[in-house]
Amino acid sequence: MSIAPLLIERDRTDNLFARQRFIYDALCTPAAAMVYRVGEELAARFCDKVVMKSSDWDFDVEEYAGAGLCALRPHEAFYADLDANWIPDHSLISRSYDQAWYRVGWQGAEVEVVRLTFPNACGEQTVRWLIADTPDLADAFFAAVCIWNSKIEDAIMVFQDGYWQKNRDLYLAIQRATLDTLVLGGTLKQDLYRDLAAFFESRPIYERAGIAWKRGIVLIGPPGNGKTHAVMALINALDKSCLYVKSFSSQHADDHHNIRTVFVQARETAPCILVLEDLDSLITDHNRSFFLNELDGFAANTGVVTIASTNYPERLDPAIMARPSRFDRKYHFGLPGAEERLAYLELWGAGLDDAMRPGSSAVAQVAAETAGFSFAYLKELLVASTVRWAERQEAGTMDQIMLVELAALRDQMSSAGLA
Repeated sequence: MSIAPLLIERDRTDNLFARQRFIYDALCTPAAAMVYRVGEELAARFCDKVVMKSSDWDFDVEEYAGAGLCALRPHEAFYADLDANWIPDHSLISRSYDQAWYRVGWQGAEVEVVRLTFPNACGEQTVRWLIADTPDLADAFFAAVCIWNSKIEDAIMVFQDGYWQKNRDLYLAIQRATLDTLVLGGTLKQDLYRDLAAFFESRPIYERAGIAWKRGIVLIGPPGNGKTHAVMALINALDKSCLYVKSFSSQHADDHHNIRTVFVQARETAPCILVLEDLDSLITDHNRSFFLNELDGFAANTGVVTIASTNYPERLDPAIMARPSRFDRKYHFGLPGAEERLAYLELWGAGLDDAMRPGSSAVAQVAAETAGFSFAYLKELLVASTVRWAERQEAGTMDQIMLVELAALRDQMSSAGLA
């Protein structure tokens, strides 16, 4: 029996062990030394190739591959550290790599990428090394990945858990939210749009006057009265790049690091809209000073419109709310009056088929009898009525169903101390 297959298998096993031991040893060293150690080892192992190191967020090879723009498979000679997470909203398992060595097929060529994720002084860091046959191939692949990841098309960039991620669901929700479907009292809707549209058109005026071309507004009011819908409708109507912040906190990074990451991205994306959702929950005693410095400190934030929302303005420091250069205008969203409630109900009814649509007299009665209802509670009433109607599906019954559901919801609000 020939021993050649055994020698080949032993060589393969030794090579696999050497690769895995090399990465394991590196991960046991301090972060800065580890990055240098890995780069040094790769340069020695691939002396006939180009090795390019990058910690740029935009060099997200996994996201690029997820869009079908390259074929990514783990290297057979290196153990890939695969992390599984359950996504309850979509009932699926999300898998991602912390440590991996990939073979990447791209436009008829093949490159390799080594990915390492590790804790550092600011939280968590990911570094990737690109290995290619030629400098031109390395530069072309690196540029293609970074250009694609930096584009915000058919998605909204959301900052949460310490990093930016593209969110298509939010993008689709924004596309459905229009100023035509936004019901607000008085001239609030027109004032909001005119304020921000004029800003984006007025850069030359700001510059001639020597005024920093930036804007900040805050939407104030109790939950359920249209702030989120207003933000999404404005983003849709203004047609500018948008960055959406849901949290400054994360498991592996300090708030200061995350705040700086947010504002650096905003300055690079400008002109853009930066949305700070629930500002009162984003700002803490620990991060307030750092946030204010990024908002209006040494960096100009040129071309950045910051739209913040808060349900509890009393929780915010006067240094945030009372200084005009930070948030120039405050727009108040109160409970809808009878006219707004009627407009909201009519807008809903216009989208129903004839058999389901309530009569105008029933709509007027419901509008008159829902004083103290927010838009969120009106929506709950309409959803409950629609579900109840679906059980019977009889023409002409929506009028009675709405009144029954209104009485039930009113009782529920009373027991909760809301009416």
